[in-house]
Amino acid sequence: MKIYTKTGDKGFTSLIGGTRVPKHHIRIESYGTVDELNSYIGLIRDQDIDANDKEVLKQIQDRLFTIGSSLAADPERSKMVIPDLYLSDVEALETEIDNMNEKLPPLKHFILPGGSNVISFCHIARCVCRRAERITVQLAEESTVDEKVNIYLNRLSDYLFILARKIANVNKIAENQWIPRV
Repeated sequence: MKIYTKTGDKGFTSLIGGTRVPKHHIRIESYGTVDELNSYIGLIRDQDIDANDKEVLKQIQDRLFTIGSSLAADPERSKMVIPDLYLSDVEALETEIDNMNEKLPPLKHFILPGGSNVISFCHIARCVCRRAERITVQLAEESTVDEKVNIYLNRLSDYLFILARKIANVNKIAENQWIPRV
């Protein structure tokens, strides 16, 4: 089977369910941004980080594929069974956030991204996650989007911020605190 189909050469693509939409359609933008986020999560996983964090990130990648499938489906026409996202997926992120946060010093300043490659990758993924959330919130104003998608993306950006802090703490890398000029 060839990887290319040539069906998108004129700027249109198909949603799950067969509906053809322009490649700039907000639904395409939403799941494309989730796919971009998933790639950054993979980049973080490929770094020298804790084995448990790698496993959590792999689970997150699985959930992002679930979210991408949901966003790629035409809510009016798709008869395909799409994997579900559960509130327990959100709760799992919250548990990870709480566990990491317990071991971190209190946050007293805004943090400037950076400190090491992996910390920077976490912050880039966090920003892409926030963009994915903004796009899916906008999509939800126009069409059907499972509300758990936006909740999950919101919590995932928090997870990525705390993961960056944890990695800095474990590696004894000083956080880049933002001290505003006055």
